Amino acid sequence: MNEDELAAGKESVIGLLADEWSSIIDLLAGLDDEAWATPVLPGWDVHDTLAHMIGTELALSGAALPDVTAEPGPHVHNDIGKLNELWVTALRSRSNAELLASFREVTAKRLAALAEMSVADFNAASWTPAGPSTYRRFMEIRIFDCWMHEQDIRAALGLPGNESGPAAERSVDEVVGALGYIIGKRGRAPDGSSVLIRLTGPVSRELRVVTDGRAKVVESFPGEPTAAFALSSSLFLRLAGGRENPQAALERVELSGDVSLARQLATNLAFTI
Repeated sequence: MNEDELAAGKESVIGLLADEWSSIIDLLAGLDDEAWATPVLPGWDVHDTLAHMIGTELALSGAALPDVTAEPGPHVHNDIGKLNELWVTALRSRSNAELLASFREVTAKRLAALAEMSVADFNAASWTPAGPSTYRRFMEIRIFDCWMHEQDIRAALGLPGNESGPAAERSVDEVVGALGYIIGKRGRAPDGSSVLIRLTGPVSRELRVVTDGRAKVVESFPGEPTAAFALSSSLFLRLAGGRENPQAALERVELSGDVSLARQLATNLAFTI
């Protein structure tokens, strides 16, 4: 990409982060204390989920890890989870209003810092949760992570929203980027097979994967796919994020072609840590 394209990409990513954080703020601003205490993910309620997001942005701002002792519960499975729990524990004593104010403050500072970064620095080599890449790539993953956590909160509270639009599209893109791994490794699609995944909305896509030595996403393939399944983009993303029981979700998935293979693939979409 040339300099203009890199600069435009930087602005697009920052804009998506700003929109996503604004959506989270709007959602949480109207909640009462009972809603804030609603369980969202194993070991976390709404307050804890927001504390986790704040902690990540504080860490990216250069803040030191909080000096607290966190007892990792059964929901903590790895070192990243242990670090997340430090921030959640440190921020647990803040009131709901104080925590939301902290989120407003840290995200505003992060947006200002990102805007001040040069295009070169924004696209420089960096560690990311998905492996070595660029800082821009890291921020693209942040859009996905924050959107997923917003949807976690919405699902727990029964307040659907923001399931379409740029942040949702970017989140689908994030899963598409891992689709070769998901279908080939997680789903164990046999060599020589072709797979069609229809996302029926709110984000509508037709995703095609072929396995020819290595599974990969393609624009098209001749003839009918070996296996196909159709589901909403919202369910697709929740399954990819390990948020739903895939066996229980099958009643909301339409299987076709080699139904046994389609079922195997649809129940092995989870790839996030």
